[in-house]
Amino acid sequence: MPDQLNNNLHREAASVDPEERARFDRLAAMWWDEAGPMWPLHRLNGFRTGIIVNAIHKQLGTDANAEQPFAGLNLLDIGCGGGILSETMARYGANVHGVDISEKNIAIARQHAESNGLSIRYDVATAESLATSGQQYDIVLNMEVVEHVADLSAFMQGCNALVKEGGLQFVSTINRNPIAWFIAIFGAEYVLRWLPRGTHQYSKLVKPAELTALLNAGKLQVVERTGVAVNPFNRKMKATSSEMVNFMLLTKKVAG
Repeated sequence: MPDQLNNNLHREAASVDPEERARFDRLAAMWWDEAGPMWPLHRLNGFRTGIIVNAIHKQLGTDANAEQPFAGLNLLDIGCGGGILSETMARYGANVHGVDISEKNIAIARQHAESNGLSIRYDVATAESLATSGQQYDIVLNMEVVEHVADLSAFMQGCNALVKEGGLQFVSTINRNPIAWFIAIFGAEYVLRWLPRGTHQYSKLVKPAELTALLNAGKLQVVERTGVAVNPFNRKMKATSSEMVNFMLLTKKVAG
């Protein structure tokens, strides 16, 4: 059984884009440099953590006053990269499983977690391959990944299958419209140079309605949603009612 599971995790999936994997391989060593190319993710992590934690307390009834309120909860971080969000959730007490298609990212994540005394399971895997193992989680974090996959439908089917009944899936990404292109791609990558050029491809961006339909197909209902705005002068992020550019959906898996 362990060998079969290991083979499943390493099986290639239709959603894997080789060019995306190669790009993240090149950036792997920079994940924990908060002043380097990954600084937007560090800023984003600080912002989104509050939203995620509050939503889990509200939806799953965890104790906000406990030292490790997520103790006993199994959490999957899909596309975990170097482990920025995985480590944050582990500090809240969750049993964290981080997966990524980049072996270099996983190596960095394992090394950093070990050096910080955190027990986190990391694997090179895709959502689809992991879903074939039958594993399910109380919480699935699907953050800034959907805009990088080659087959969005297959990817979301895998992600949805990994959420247990009554469990949560958080999804965050960039909307697809001219304003989002101007701000998130042209502005962030070419003008401000906050991100390496080519980080995002307009054709892969996803509209909220499209993502909602794919989630609903997997029996996941949107229970909370928010837009995310970035101040270009101080680089601070805030929640907004507009989902025109960046947005985040919290979904819950219903019975049936």
